[in-house]
Amino acid sequence: MKKLLLTFWCLLPFAGAVYHYGPGRERMALDALATDVAEGRAHARRAAELTGEDASAEWALAAVRFEAALSGLPKERVAERRALTLERAKCRMLCSQLPEANADLRALVHELEGDPAADAALLFDARRTWANSEYYMTWLERLEGVPQDEWEPRIEGARQVYKLLASDDDATGATKKAVQEDLESAVRLARMDLGELQGLPLPSQ
Repeated sequence: MKKLLLTFWCLLPFAGAVYHYGPGRERMALDALATDVAEGRAHARRAAELTGEDASAEWALAAVRFEAALSGLPKERVAERRALTLERAKCRMLCSQLPEANADLRALVHELEGDPAADAALLFDARRTWANSEYYMTWLERLEGVPQDEWEPRIEGARQVYKLLASDDDATGATKKAVQEDLESAVRLARMDLGELQGLPLPSQ
């Protein structure tokens, strides 16, 4: 019996190492992932309560946490990766990282559209957020003097997405109304004279 207990005691460090470098390491990674997501959402909630540079700083911190979560997310967790990519893009749009958010959203929408099993609600949200980023990009490009043949396809694409979403049977009344307003805003932006545009404040993202 003593020999058995001694053998068991001697094997404990080995068993601990096996757990640490096997299931234990995976569990630690998942715990770190959950922490990153929770912290990202906490920063986003704080940002929503602030304004100006303080809000922008919190949105940037949220984007960093979501980026960390994405880097540690197992490849097979596709649905979670897509949802986190959308959350990160929304944060980036609000902390002076619009071009990066726009590129991420474009890729995400194309990926979702190519997957028949993709979550319909996530696709709707991703499409609308992408269209919003196209709208803001168009506004900035027009102010920067980008030629019409470069910014016009962008706002036309946003208009078509808004039109598609406005006709979505799954959209609720409030959401449908909001998307219809987005559609009207896109049409106005495309038709607005540059002088008139320059006299307006930048739209809130």
